Amino acid sequence: PTQSFGMFTGGIRPCLFSLLLPCQVTVLCGVILLLPACLQCSAPAAQGAMGKQQANLGEWDSPISSELIVSKVLRLGSASVLANGDITWVEMRPSEQGRSVLMHRSAADGATRDVTPEPSSGFNLRTRVHEYGGGEHLAAGGKVYFSNFADQLVYVQELALGSTPVALTAADAQQRFANYVLDEPRDRLVVVCEDHSKGGDQEASNSIAAIDLSSGTVTQLVTGHDFFSSLVLSPDGSKMAYVAWDHPNMPWDDVLLLVADLDEAGLPVGQPKLVAGGKDTSVQQPQWGADGALYFISDASGWWNLYRTRLEQDSQPAALMHMSAEFGSPPWLLGLHSYEVLQDGAAVLAVFDDPAAAGSQLGVIDTHTSSLTRLSTGYSSFGKLAVLQGSDGLTIVTVAGSPRSAQALVKLQVPDLDALLASSPSDWQVLKPSTDLQLDPGYISEPRSIEYPTEGGVTAFMNFYPPANKHYEFPPGQLPALLVKIHGGPTSAASTQFSISYQFWTSRGFAIADVNYGGSTGFGRAYRNRLRGNWGVTDVDDCCAAARYLADQGLVDGSRLCIDGGSAGGYTTLAVLAFRDVFNAGSSHYGVADAELLAQHTHKFESRYLDLLIGPYPADKELYQQRSPIYSADKISAPVALFQVCDVAAHK
Repeated sequence: PTQSFGMFTGGIRPCLFSLLLPCQVTVLCGVILLLPACLQCSAPAAQGAMGKQQANLGEWDSPISSELIVSKVLRLGSASVLANGDITWVEMRPSEQGRSVLMHRSAADGATRDVTPEPSSGFNLRTRVHEYGGGEHLAAGGKVYFSNFADQLVYVQELALGSTPVALTAADAQQRFANYVLDEPRDRLVVVCEDHSKGGDQEASNSIAAIDLSSGTVTQLVTGHDFFSSLVLSPDGSKMAYVAWDHPNMPWDDVLLLVADLDEAGLPVGQPKLVAGGKDTSVQQPQWGADGALYFISDASGWWNLYRTRLEQDSQPAALMHMSAEFGSPPWLLGLHSYEVLQDGAAVLAVFDDPAAAGSQLGVIDTHTSSLTRLSTGYSSFGKLAVLQGSDGLTIVTVAGSPRSAQALVKLQVPDLDALLASSPSDWQVLKPSTDLQLDPGYISEPRSIEYPTEGGVTAFMNFYPPANKHYEFPPGQLPALLVKIHGGPTSAASTQFSISYQFWTSRGFAIADVNYGGSTGFGRAYRNRLRGNWGVTDVDDCCAAARYLADQGLVDGSRLCIDGGSAGGYTTLAVLAFRDVFNAGSSHYGVADAELLAQHTHKFESRYLDLLIGPYPADKELYQQRSPIYSADKISAPVALFQVCDVAAHK
């Protein structure tokens, strides 16, 4: 199934890089694979340090099999804490063809159940706004409002056991919705609306709209920009803050934070006020504090830091603290929520990325002293933060993971802010793991962040995973082969979240370099902008430089270098193999081979993305062809595996 394509290819990736080893031919699902014959051999007798056996590459036995890679793993996300302490979240289930369902956990007894009806009902929580979705549901007031993937209608369902979803919007409207906000006094939802009723080759139109909860009538509130997101209502309902941007920008380029005044009926009055953003500045995730202040994330300083402004005082936005760290991430999805205002603005709980460390951290900003306290959590990746502040303290729920543990729905319950600051990893409770897989720590490799030199006299970053197997080590003088991993996006970043497919390789003697090439997020705006006009150049240079650096440092064997990536990472893989002579093998997973075709046929959200990554099309048609690996396929001398997917929308 296309929804499981990423997992499937994860299981067959061993085929290509086995070209570096003695092989045997195996057929899996009609695909001819070259699998290392020596993986089936008994271990050699030579003994190394700490009782380990010395063995060549390909002779390390590992309990991490292809079957484990494709075993059932849930994708968890969109956690919420309701006013009564109940918790909801979304599970994407590979066993149900990638269907997403809403789950509910009772605060009273911890009982967990599905809210979404059984698979035969056809219900699947997913919106296609911007195609990538996000913000597909809202649980509030004892109900859930959600987008259903099959028909893109908005449904409402009681959270009570045995309830049935009821359609709210019209079946023939050809509209998609996301980013739900409940405006209870006005009996409506305020949403991001994407209208596809024009049909043909005409672009969809985006707006902020209201859905009447009694009639389902959709009323436009705000238009005039190509894209909208992150709308939030002030506590008294008199103002609405939102984010907007226009072609050719993406939501991490030139973005506006606007605030509209609302009349008693909830309609905008006058022109919206520009609060922040504009040329060379991106903003995201506005939130209203209980103190009436408007909080948001901006990269005006060059880093996505947290800001606050008090509109009633007509004050200028001020940073809560300046730090060379990122408190935001690229908004590919709607519904991001990486911080929460605590104690009427006295503190802010936030997820952030520090370039000096691998992975993300959780911290608390004291807004009076502009200081940050890093929390000890034991995790290095965090999803949406959900926080309930009540008389009995703070409840924090999120989906978190680490290099040693797969993602899980976790909860922290503390009586007050002081207890939060003093909390430890043992205070976090796992409510729902994404898998029941338990691996011996002796087979798990943990990454370390490496800053290394690259082209142009600058540096780039990677997460380096050395080989790890409690039973094996290399004979003296032998070094591991290297697998360079390239993240998608390309405006994205390598994650340190536990990956069973990574451990497949490292437990067999491979090292992995997960490269954050120039253009990746987590390292400030200037680093992110290195890819402007340079896709197919900067990313290629940085991946090659990473491999060369590790070989020069004596960490890997420079004669056994492999590379792979998916989507945009697949493009870079092909570009590296076509335009450079560094790697011995590569594998492209649904990668872009022809940048010109991508510019001509992709959807609205990223239809002008390549204007900034390569150049305006068709004016720079020749440059597009120069950067497209398909026009230089004859220059590829290393073995390469190509995997594609029929339905890209379903895969995403």
